[in-house]
Amino acid sequence: MDKTDLKILNALQADARISLKALADQCFISSPAISARITRLKKSGIIRDYQANLNFEKLNYHIKAYIQLQLEPTQKERFYPFVAGIPNILECDCVTGEYSQILKVVFESTQALDEFVNQLQTFGKTSTQIVFSTSVPNRGLTLPDDHDMTKTSHQ
Repeated sequence: MDKTDLKILNALQADARISLKALADQCFISSPAISARITRLKKSGIIRDYQANLNFEKLNYHIKAYIQLQLEPTQKERFYPFVAGIPNILECDCVTGEYSQILKVVFESTQALDEFVNQLQTFGKTSTQIVFSTSVPNRGLTLPDDHDMTKTSHQ
């Protein structure tokens, strides 16, 4: 991974639909070379996928919330397929602390959120925070040009 790869990754995070020509112009290499680098970044798993960032409020999903859940390890086998099948869950992470799962969700109303939380409580205790506003929207990680992927941060 070199500075050109990092430029490509930063550009794709800002606009995944950027043209190969525009990327080539930014990186001062040919479009076929850009295409080959992107293919290599995909094959290595650095680029997982591409998504559109949607404005959920304009789609009538006015309630965004974070739900913490105390989940016993024995329930994971039943819980993971359950959450995978709920489209309102934007993200679900296994975390440290009192609550072992944290879910980022969107719903049309507080009533719909309440109904979902009631379903979740069959797995354990929950704590829900409804989002009033978002000061930093979902974004990628801007990688510094001097980032060296061969070094570890455990020095």
